[in-house]
Amino acid sequence: MPVATMPPHRHAPGLSARPGGLRRVAHRLLVLVAAAAVGAGMLAVPAQAEPTVDEIEAQIDKKWEQLEPTIEQYNKVRAQLKVNRNKSSALQKKIEPLALQSELALSRVGDLASRYYMSGPSQEIGALLVSAKPDTLTEQLTLLDRLAAQERKQVAGVLAVRARYDGEKQKLDALIATQTKQQNELAAKKKQIDAEIKKLEASMPKTTVKTVGCPTINGVLAAAAQKAIRTACQQVGDPYVWGATGPNSFDCSGLTQYAYKSAGIYLTHHTGDQWNEGKAVSRADARPGDLVFFFSGLSHVGLYLGNNQMVHAPRAGKPVQVSSINTMPVAGFRRPG
Repeated sequence: MPVATMPPHRHAPGLSARPGGLRRVAHRLLVLVAAAAVGAGMLAVPAQAEPTVDEIEAQIDKKWEQLEPTIEQYNKVRAQLKVNRNKSSALQKKIEPLALQSELALSRVGDLASRYYMSGPSQEIGALLVSAKPDTLTEQLTLLDRLAAQERKQVAGVLAVRARYDGEKQKLDALIATQTKQQNELAAKKKQIDAEIKKLEASMPKTTVKTVGCPTINGVLAAAAQKAIRTACQQVGDPYVWGATGPNSFDCSGLTQYAYKSAGIYLTHHTGDQWNEGKAVSRADARPGDLVFFFSGLSHVGLYLGNNQMVHAPRAGKPVQVSSINTMPVAGFRRPG
């Protein structure tokens, strides 16, 4: 049986004989594949991970490595500047009487010259010129010349000393100007690095509490706990005083009361009451900001910082400090608020 065939000039349906048509089909296919890939997240730009607390701390440490030499150089220049300014003031005090002395000497010479210019020689000198013997006249004129020369010598001596002091002061003033410029440049550099450190500190996660006197604490979720930790840590170094509740001295429950009072939570100044005013939490579930109590009689309390550390007012003779909770028998944990 004969098989039907397509004429040589015909093509299968749906295919274009023109190369341009094939390119358009291929282009449409590529567009569709790309759209599908984007929809599936295949072509999405990977999000840059936020720096961790440790990475931020490392950056701050590097900035401090730059800042400390700047601070020390600033201190050195400032100390030198203070010394040189004192030297300049001392020289100025020496120059002032010399300036007055030279002005007085010059004034005497000027008065003498003015007197002879305005009135001419005195009668004594006139008589001397007319009647005196030559040798006497020569002696008198020599005396007058010597008197004038003595005035000139005094003035020259004073001016020489004054010039020496002026020269020393000019050198000091130039050095002071240079050091003042250095001090200003170092202060500007310090300000710039300080701003960079503050920016890095501000980039810390909101759940991180960083306070001078305490370790950096991560994962503090409650705003009240953050405030209480900051407040308690700011008291590190304050003395223990029995019955004290701040702001400059504390006993153990006075410190925890003061810390949570700053966060708007009011606790009684008594460990037993503070135990009952908080929600019980297990040691495994304890979080930074919780209160940690000690001894069976609940006779001591501290503010938990995590990692088995607390800030507390230990006893008389020991100031507010950070220490391990494992130095005393733990009675339990309570969460204020």
